[in-house]
Amino acid sequence: MLAQVSPWYAHAAQRLATAPAHALVPPARMEWSTHPGLGPGAEILSRDLRGKRLLELGCGPGHNVAHLARHHQARVTGIDLVGLQVRRARSHYGHIEGATFTAGHALHYLQATGQTFDAIYSVFGAVGLVAPELLFAAISRHLVPCGVLAFSVPHPARAGRHPSTDDRPREDYVTMPDRTRLPIARWEYDAHRWATHLSRTGLQITSAIELRHPRLDPWPTTLLITARKR
Repeated sequence: MLAQVSPWYAHAAQRLATAPAHALVPPARMEWSTHPGLGPGAEILSRDLRGKRLLELGCGPGHNVAHLARHHQARVTGIDLVGLQVRRARSHYGHIEGATFTAGHALHYLQATGQTFDAIYSVFGAVGLVAPELLFAAISRHLVPCGVLAFSVPHPARAGRHPSTDDRPREDYVTMPDRTRLPIARWEYDAHRWATHLSRTGLQITSAIELRHPRLDPWPTTLLITARKR
């Protein structure tokens, strides 16, 4: 029920209505930003991902899961809150060996699973949309020693905004395919505040990259954080 009243359910429903899902070839590159080809790719998770166990929190239509499974021979699970998105991802990439898609809340999945992972990542997914102190603690418990967490979030300074000055979420919106906007709550921190929250759960920040398109974006649009379990 939670998924069906969320903006993400409405977003997926509109996508399926305008473009029915069908099998796709996995993309040749992993993307962390809304601009293809901007910034690093899968190498920030590991130089060699063959056989590694990876988890994506908020996989959407499954493009990155498919890329990692096909081009890096990783074993990748994509979790998404919205069953429609999981159905879409399976239609696109259910034929890819090593790619698995599951519907559920990211935090609930982590609290229930007994698996550990070599890397956990989120691309405009659960990180920033779930209380960081709860999500990072759950992530840390399910990373192997020295495992990697990587996540991209909307940059807190995009469009002239300012980072949050406290730990509370603030109002944002998600743009639907039909260009309407629906409200959401999002935690929007700068790199220092993210590092503080990560360190409380045994995760040490290793890099913070600001991404923006050199011709289209006057401000940074994406903040890409990587951390390692101590």
